[in-house]
Amino acid sequence: MKVELRNIHKHFGPVRANDGISLLIEPGTIHGILGENGAGKSTLMKVLTGFIFADSGEIVLDGRPVALTSPAEAVRLGVGMLHQDPLDFPALRVLDNLLVGSPGGILPDRASARQALQDLCTQFDFKIDPDAQVASLSIGERQQLEIARLLWLGVRVLILDEPTTAISAQQRAKLFAALRKLAAQGKTVIFVSHKLEEVEDLCTQVSVMARGKLTGEATMPCPTERLVQMMFGQVITFKKREALPLGDPIVTLDRVTVSDWRLEVNDLSLELLAGQVIGLAGLEGSGQRLLLQALGGLLRPTAGHIRIGSQDMTNRAYRVYLQAGVAYVPANRLAEGLVAGLTVTEHVALAERKQPFLVNWQQAGQTAVARIKQFNIKGTPTSPVEALSGGNQQRTLLGLLPLNLRLLLMEQPTRGLDMESIEYIWGLLQERTRAGMAIVFASADLDELLDRSDHLLVFFGGRVVGPLDSRLTTVEQLGELIGGKGFA
Repeated sequence: MKVELRNIHKHFGPVRANDGISLLIEPGTIHGILGENGAGKSTLMKVLTGFIFADSGEIVLDGRPVALTSPAEAVRLGVGMLHQDPLDFPALRVLDNLLVGSPGGILPDRASARQALQDLCTQFDFKIDPDAQVASLSIGERQQLEIARLLWLGVRVLILDEPTTAISAQQRAKLFAALRKLAAQGKTVIFVSHKLEEVEDLCTQVSVMARGKLTGEATMPCPTERLVQMMFGQVITFKKREALPLGDPIVTLDRVTVSDWRLEVNDLSLELLAGQVIGLAGLEGSGQRLLLQALGGLLRPTAGHIRIGSQDMTNRAYRVYLQAGVAYVPANRLAEGLVAGLTVTEHVALAERKQPFLVNWQQAGQTAVARIKQFNIKGTPTSPVEALSGGNQQRTLLGLLPLNLRLLLMEQPTRGLDMESIEYIWGLLQERTRAGMAIVFASADLDELLDRSDHLLVFFGGRVVGPLDSRLTTVEQLGELIGGKGFA
């Protein structure tokens, strides 16, 4: 299906999210929409799928102008979207999620739907159990379910909004193979991303957006420098972490064992020094999150001791860790880090409160303005956090951190951020480490782990190798360890 967007305008108050965007996307292609956080990419795709209405402009499918009044209408016309966070029902089983919204009425043909799901899984090498509860699936598997559901509903234009934000390298490879197969079948794939290397690897045509406008188009392959210039108006230079002098021990783990119902990390001893950055590598669910939660007081160890400075923190409450200067930035921003429905100012008031019942709203508003400027958040003090892009939600989380931290724990700290934002955020974090703050972070980006860490811990099924000197470790060596090579 050929997709045309003609002079699309969409404003949110004074913000011009889409300012006269015109695109032509041919069938049988993988068309990249590239741009930094807040460039207007997701807004444009939501207009194309009926989630929001354009202020003006026209959508044309196969030469016929259409009025998309809802996502259901868009799907009926053959246009479906996989959002950053899959739109599913975790409490239901896989087959029930497939049937939600289907045209089968109150008595859908479950046997036919089960067979269709199995056929699609076989075709695209998806491994999804129709009877599994969606809550038990990884993000990558939930994406596969949503893709299967959209294809089952007859979608011919598949839009993916930052689909690799929360999946492993193996799941990304499987996703890309499925998208290439769909394009070869004549379907139209629109791939929205801020990651240059993924667009270069996958797409045949790329349109670049910045500040709500279309800044250029290119047929792939295209020089990276040209794409960066269209995105940011300048070439971005990347820096590795400087070797900084380390201080006294901040955190000591003495033969700590931590577990949940699925996994156990045994007998881990570690000393973390002031100013040190330790990266946690491994496939999703290998134990990194367990360690971060134990270090933050969110999960109590079943054995061993945790000390911060000279204070034994074993089995102490989360608030005691906060008082000791420990902060935790989770990967799931809205579910665990921010409060949907509250504004940026209200988040600042919560984070900066000095008294339990009284709020200085004037001061909170002034602080919100300062943090928005400092962290380059594309929003206003009155913006609800759920209205911000994923990258801007991450900047907001980082902007809420106290200034006097001793230990910062982060899951996927730059997930969803563009290159310029990544450099800016890590620059701010490095200044904190100069002042003696230690960082432990988990990431699926091997280059980030190697470039930003002093040392690495590699997790595989609850077992741990390290610490490894990141400056003496290659991407190939790290990849092999993550895959289990070298574990006894």
